Amino acid sequence: MSFRKVVRQSKFRHVFGQPVKTEQCYDDIRVSRVTWDSTFCAVNPSFVAIIVEASGGGAFLVLPLHKTGRIDKSYPTVCGHTGPVLDIDWCPHNDHVIASGSEDCTVMVRGGPGSWGLAGVTPLPSLSTLSSQVWQIPENGLSQPLMEPVVVLEGHSKRVGIVTWHPTARNVLLSAGCDNMVLIWNVGTAEELYRLDGLHPDLIYSVSWSRDGSRFCTACKDKSVRVIDPRRGTVVAEKERAHEGARPMRAIFLADGKIFTTGFSRMSERQLALWDTENLEEPMGLQELDSSNGALLPFYDPDTNVVYVCGKVQSPPPYWWPPPEPGTSLMMCPQGDSSIRYFEITEEPPYIHFLNTFTSKEPQRGMGWMPKRGLDVSKCEIARFYKLHERKCEPIIMTVPRK
Repeated sequence: MSFRKVVRQSKFRHVFGQPVKTEQCYDDIRVSRVTWDSTFCAVNPSFVAIIVEASGGGAFLVLPLHKTGRIDKSYPTVCGHTGPVLDIDWCPHNDHVIASGSEDCTVMVRGGPGSWGLAGVTPLPSLSTLSSQVWQIPENGLSQPLMEPVVVLEGHSKRVGIVTWHPTARNVLLSAGCDNMVLIWNVGTAEELYRLDGLHPDLIYSVSWSRDGSRFCTACKDKSVRVIDPRRGTVVAEKERAHEGARPMRAIFLADGKIFTTGFSRMSERQLALWDTENLEEPMGLQELDSSNGALLPFYDPDTNVVYVCGKVQSPPPYWWPPPEPGTSLMMCPQGDSSIRYFEITEEPPYIHFLNTFTSKEPQRGMGWMPKRGLDVSKCEIARFYKLHERKCEPIIMTVPRK
């Protein structure tokens, strides 16, 4: 009789992360320091967009993927917002169209000439209204600052912190603001399709569509996770106090309809949890990670059933300690998480299986996630992240080693 320990079989046990060479990074970028738990970065197979510091309003860079190295300070930005940009998202059906939400209560949508096709829509003249906006990026990137959006979507009364495109329906965009309201838009006609008000009593931390786009889940400051049917405008499932801690939490839909959440315990320890939407009484799996205070950003790969959890540094400005005195003071910079942990989700208990951790020296200010169609599968690449440092963006490639 053999007493060998049985090791769980997994194709992704030996996945490893590898940062690219220095010359393949995007350097000298002033990443935004606004206090908001967004990714600050959005990527598709053509462009990388990064929210940056800007005087007199909000802006973000849009760089062709091949434009690596030092980015000149005069490089043109998308700069039509009058307040800091909080969130950006590329359209999954058009690599030249991007939406942005801002503290100026607007959502803008932008894209490149001839690549959009918005019947009967003309840009609205005023950006001072409380709205959402869409932008269109030229095929070769920006040659001059882009200030006029393709579409301005009016509706929110407070700053817009979340914008996310529908995964299957073209021209459908969701926005969520600090007015605790979710709006769903037809960008092609600039019309409001659904206004979901009164479903959230407090700030919405995150929104994630299901794979077929029939529902979405939200994480709210009241510590509840909700599954919402947008057509009915109703909450179809809800879990109160999904995580007991007071810090921000996030929720994402998985391919099989389950929900993966990140948050904090009552003792401020960071947690992961897996939930069955048919029964939200207790989590299917719950794991505690550490006692760091940075938010956890989850990214899900439905093809491999792997969830990547990226920590994010908080963004206070550098400070002097002790208070400045000639020859005695030291400049202190905020510290934060620099790791990417990844977990495989299975049908067997304990459901959440830790695989490995990629760790680097510098804390990450944000993170971009490349869609699968932008990966080099010939090199066994299964994921690619775009890590934001204080002054640069560094691609990190996740690879399954060959046998």
